[in-house]
Amino acid sequence: MGYMTVETSSPTLLRLKRSPGIRSWSLLVGITSVGLTAAYYSSDSIPWKLFYISGCLFVALQNMDEWEEAVFDKTRNLIELKAVSLYALVLTLWRKGQETIVLDLTQLCDVCVEEERVRYLGKGYHVMLRLAAGISYPLTQSATMGGPSDVEAVASLVKRFLGLDEMQRKQQDDEDYGEDDSHSVGDSTGSDDEADQR
Repeated sequence: MGYMTVETSSPTLLRLKRSPGIRSWSLLVGITSVGLTAAYYSSDSIPWKLFYISGCLFVALQNMDEWEEAVFDKTRNLIELKAVSLYALVLTLWRKGQETIVLDLTQLCDVCVEEERVRYLGKGYHVMLRLAAGISYPLTQSATMGGPSDVEAVASLVKRFLGLDEMQRKQQDDEDYGEDDSHSVGDSTGSDDEADQR
């Protein structure tokens, strides 16, 4: 599975989605199967068998990735980051489990890829949204294992949609132009001083 998939793409709206991958579903099936096997072959009472099954099911749900969605809306100048946790939904009997973060699109100044160490699994990568205030938010709650190519592709897509590359190039050109002006002013001042001394 890729890092995120494009759900909607238009000049004013970009919607990205992510669902639990094969690893999450494999863990869910595998851990739940352990509980079912223990209950089937155990000579314990029914309450204990139900405990085996429910305990393994909760452990499996804890290791599930979340359903995540990122919406970049130019018309409202908003970024919405949504995450739905199946574990939290089950634990709270569907009262909670959805988390939404709303950011100001005009404050977004950079989109980059960061590396993260994942315990027991090695390196993971995810996209970071950097705001002008110095605060950074991850595009997704969990990192993607393997190479960074999929994550870099999503970061490039978001940058192109928002025009961040052009903005950064203009800022760099302005800085270079300012430095050239300061050098030319310094040179002219030096030549004036030499002329005065003569």
